[in-house]
Amino acid sequence: MQKRAEVDFSMPQCQPFDLPGGEHGVLLIHGFTGSAAHMRLIGEELNARGFTVKGINLPGHATHMMDMANYRWSDWLAAAKTAFVEMKEKCQYVSVGGLSMGGVLTLLLAEQMDVTAAAPISAPTAVQNKLLGLAGPASVFIKKIMWGDDGHRAKLMDMNYHYGYQGFPTRSGADLNKLMRMARMNLHAITCPILVVQSHADETIAPESAETIIDGVSSEKKGILWLEMVPHVCTISPEYKRIAEAMAETFRAAE
Repeated sequence: MQKRAEVDFSMPQCQPFDLPGGEHGVLLIHGFTGSAAHMRLIGEELNARGFTVKGINLPGHATHMMDMANYRWSDWLAAAKTAFVEMKEKCQYVSVGGLSMGGVLTLLLAEQMDVTAAAPISAPTAVQNKLLGLAGPASVFIKKIMWGDDGHRAKLMDMNYHYGYQGFPTRSGADLNKLMRMARMNLHAITCPILVVQSHADETIAPESAETIIDGVSSEKKGILWLEMVPHVCTISPEYKRIAEAMAETFRAAE
């Protein structure tokens, strides 16, 4: 059975990245317990298509697992907003794409900022993982929760880019739930073009998440890219080029 990559966040692929390109910038945001490595392949594909691309590591991520407990949902949202503003100072257009919690942050930026276009990827409006649902109440008794083994899903991911924590501080799960509630509550505020990406094989998020987002936004241009047979972290799956191509088409059409 293939194991998750050794967690050494000093590896080059785990570092934040800035890839210079044209006047259309793309901010990429990784997910809960993840790192910039999860967005690197997508970033390189978008850059090859002429976009300026920025990938960040959220506060408390890509260091050590319990470091997450030093930050709250507001820190993650603030970091995403800061990175967006930095790109706006350099690029005429700035679109945002994010994986999982990064997708939730993408929705929040689209609700609150002048986003050119948005691409939430595997973005949950609710989760199937019961451990995340219990995160708030359990934090009094349990300080951390470990993820299960990737198992067969690891065969569908490029393990050279699968760098993230093997668990999370229990309290941090409550912060993720908070962000999901905030994004879900104000979906109607999103008016920019939006592409929602989700896999039918995603075992982490609620299956109806993509349709909940599409039904909730006010965007005139909106669509879902459905994937088959790939896991939650689809950005490092064999489908990453297809995802990047669909994102590029959505972003260019919004210029």
